[in-house]
Amino acid sequence: MTPATHFAEREHLICTTARMIEENKSYWVGGGGEPLYTILLAQRLYTPGVQYLTEDGVVSPKALLPWDPLMTMVASRAGYRALQWGTMNTAGNFAQLGYVDIGILNTLQVDKFGNVNSTVLGPYAGGRGRRFGGPGGADTIAAQCWRTILLTDQQKRKFVERVDFISSPGFLEGPGAREAAGLPAGTGPWRVVTPWAMFGYEEKSCELMPMAVSPFVTVDMVLAEMSFTPKMAPQLKTLDPPTEEELTVIRSSLDVEGQTTGRGQWVELRDGKYMLAETQGRE
Repeated sequence: MTPATHFAEREHLICTTARMIEENKSYWVGGGGEPLYTILLAQRLYTPGVQYLTEDGVVSPKALLPWDPLMTMVASRAGYRALQWGTMNTAGNFAQLGYVDIGILNTLQVDKFGNVNSTVLGPYAGGRGRRFGGPGGADTIAAQCWRTILLTDQQKRKFVERVDFISSPGFLEGPGAREAAGLPAGTGPWRVVTPWAMFGYEEKSCELMPMAVSPFVTVDMVLAEMSFTPKMAPQLKTLDPPTEEELTVIRSSLDVEGQTTGRGQWVELRDGKYMLAETQGRE
């Protein structure tokens, strides 16, 4: 495949995550946007037989693309030729029985133990904080899938030492806390992917740690967009840029109008080096 010379940050995030999809794993994918695009891109290019459930419980659809980005749940094109039209409870039951390997979610806030907040920024009590839509099925995805991949932007306000509100559980207060709360042993967060970096979790402490950075940023830039100092992996890798083939699928089938990938900064290859451009999104 041919490395791309121009791409948007969120296109890079989608491509990075799509390459992590495994053929012999099952996935429960939250909502629409980036999580769903990662699995669909992987199906097109890397893992054509991979099976997934939508957040609202549609089992193994053959998505009819392109579609309206707002019509990804309870929608005929998103659920086209599905093996089963279920409910969120259907998907939750499969996950509870151990049949769903990996969940993919967007997140508003994530903390050092992988807890997710999609409910409120600031105080919850008395309605003093800024309210958001809440987790939907994300709490069950994070609680019951064997592993969880979180997608978000690399921003200080999103990477906090402790989330303002736990909408979906990570490792809660740290080692052993999930099991103590009654969640299945051996489950929990696995990766966090942003346009700038990929994070994992240290096994002993269950704390978030950078594992790889994008070729157009530095480690210091990534750390500057975090509200706490994370543990560091012994060796940081460099993520590969998107390929022209991946971008063709994204732009012609998945996000044709750029509603999702049109946000964020543009990246260009200049004199053999990737760097952030001054333009925004897919302008």
